[in-house]
Amino acid sequence: MLTRLGIRDVVLIDRLDLEVAPGLSVLTGETGAGKSILLDALGLALGARADSSLIRHGAGPAIVTAEFDLPDGHPGWALLREQGIEAEDGQLILRRTLGMDGRGRASVNDQSVSVGFLRSLGASLVEIQGQFDQHALMDPANHRAILDQFGGLLDSLGGVRAAYRLWQAARDARQAAEAALDRARSQEEYLRHVVAELKQLAPEPGEESELADRRARLQNRAKLLSTLQSALSDLAGESGAEARLLAASRTLSRAPGADPAIDTVLAALERASTELAEATDGLEALLRADGWSEGELERIEDRLFALRAAARKHQVTAEALPGLAEKLASDLAALDAGEDRLKHLIAEERQTRAAYLEAATALSAFRQEAAGRLAAAVTAELVPLKLDKARIEVQVEPQAEGFWGPEGRDKVAFLIATNPGAAPGPLAKVASGGELSRFLLALKVVLAGTSPVPTLVFDEVDSGIGGAVAAAVGDRLKRLGDHLQVLVITHSPQVAALGGQHWRVQKRAGGAEGRVTTTIDTLSRDERREEIARMLSGADITDEARAAAARLLG
Repeated sequence: MLTRLGIRDVVLIDRLDLEVAPGLSVLTGETGAGKSILLDALGLALGARADSSLIRHGAGPAIVTAEFDLPDGHPGWALLREQGIEAEDGQLILRRTLGMDGRGRASVNDQSVSVGFLRSLGASLVEIQGQFDQHALMDPANHRAILDQFGGLLDSLGGVRAAYRLWQAARDARQAAEAALDRARSQEEYLRHVVAELKQLAPEPGEESELADRRARLQNRAKLLSTLQSALSDLAGESGAEARLLAASRTLSRAPGADPAIDTVLAALERASTELAEATDGLEALLRADGWSEGELERIEDRLFALRAAARKHQVTAEALPGLAEKLASDLAALDAGEDRLKHLIAEERQTRAAYLEAATALSAFRQEAAGRLAAAVTAELVPLKLDKARIEVQVEPQAEGFWGPEGRDKVAFLIATNPGAAPGPLAKVASGGELSRFLLALKVVLAGTSPVPTLVFDEVDSGIGGAVAAAVGDRLKRLGDHLQVLVITHSPQVAALGGQHWRVQKRAGGAEGRVTTTIDTLSRDERREEIARMLSGADITDEARAAAARLLG
C-alpha cells in the first residue's frame, strides 16, 4: 500500500509530505482549493504523461516521491525482478522529476527506469478511478481475469493452460512432420536415385585419405620398379650383357690354334657370366618380393576419381560422403515410415485438443456460474446506491476455434443497462459520469477480496448525490477500506465522516508577494467536526451544523 507521498513544486504545492494510513482516507476542501493537484502529483509518480505546466511557477524541477509497502506475492515483484531491482523489506520508492524543458527522470529505489516501466509498475500499485480510459474495470480485456479471480477459478484456469500447451505442442509436431513429409515427397525420386548411387559407390570413412597415401607410395614404387626392369633388361634381354657375354665366349672358343691367353680370357668371361647370373637373379628376386601389381595404381586412381566426382556432385567433401549416404538413407527410411508417424501425430493432436476442449468447457461452465453470482452481488450493491432500476450482465460467450487460447475459449464482458427495457452495453458507453462511478464502486466492493491492486483512489465518486445515497456510498467505501487502502476526494459530509484519516486542502496566500500555495493538513477529531460542519452549512458554520457533524462522526 501507499505509505508516504512527497510533493515538491507541483502547481500550487510548494512542499508537502503526507503519511498515508491503511483503510479509508478522505480528502476534503472547497472547490478550487487544489484537491486535483494531489491526484496529478500521484499520477506523475505512477508514470502518467506530464508537461512543464505542472511545475510551480518560478520554481525548479517538480519532484514527486511515492513510497509503498509491497506485500508478498504482489504482481509488482515480477516486474521488479525483470528489471533487476531489489526492494529491501518490501519497501518501494517511486520518484519522478520533471524539468521546465519537459524532460524528466523516473526511478524506482533510486534505479533509473523508463516511464513506460514506471507506468506498468504503478498500474499494479494504485488504481485511480476517474481516469476512466485507464481503469482496469473499464477495459474488456481485463474482464475475463477479473471474473476468474472472483470465481476462484485459478486452478481450473491452470489446468486449461496446461492442456492448451500440450495441444499446441502436438499441433506443432504434426505440422513439422507434415512439412518434412511434403519436402521428402517432392524429392522422393531424386532421393531414391542418389541413395542407390551412393550405395553402389559404398564410400568408407577415411577412404579418400587412405587411397591418396597409397597412390603416392605406388607412384614412387613404380619409378623404382621401372629402374629395376630397365636394369634387368640391360642384363638379361636379347641384347643384354648376358647374351653378349655368351656370344663372346662362343666366338673365342672357335679361335684357331691353342693360345693360353685366350683360355685366360675365356675363364674371365665364364666368371663374368656367373656374376651376371647372380645379379640377374637378385633383380628378379627384388621384383618378385615387392608384390607389385601393374594394374593396382590404375584401380586406385579410378576409385579416387569416382569418390571425388561424387563429392563435387553433391557439394560436399569426399570425407563427408559416408555421412551423406547415411543421412539420405535415413531420410528415405523416414519417408517410408513418415505416413505411419504422421498418423500417430494426428491422433495425438486430436486427443490433446479433446482434452483441452474438455477442460475449457468445464471452465466455461464455472465462469457461467460465477458470472451469475457476480451479477447478483453487484445488483444487490446497486439498490442502496439509487441504481435499483439498473442491471449488470456478466456475459460469457464461447468463441470460434481461431480465438481459443491458454485462457480458454470464452469472451467475457461486463455490460450494463441503466433503464428498464434498455439493451445492455459497455460500461463507458452507457452510464453517465455519476452512474458510472457508482457502478464501478459497486463492482469494486464485490471484487475487493480478489483485487491485486492494493490502493484505490476515488475522485469525487459521490458527485451529484446526497442524503441516503451519499451514506450508502460512504458505507461501501468504508467496507472497501477493510480490504484495501482507499483514498477518496469528496464533497459529501457523510463520506468524509467515515474516513479513518482526514485531510483538508486549502489555498493560502503568504509572503511579501502574497504568493498563493496549496496546503494539505491532517485533521484532528475537533478539526474534522469543524470541516464536516462547513461541508454541511457552508461558510457560516452553525451550532446545528456542528451537532450534525458530531452525530456523523459518532
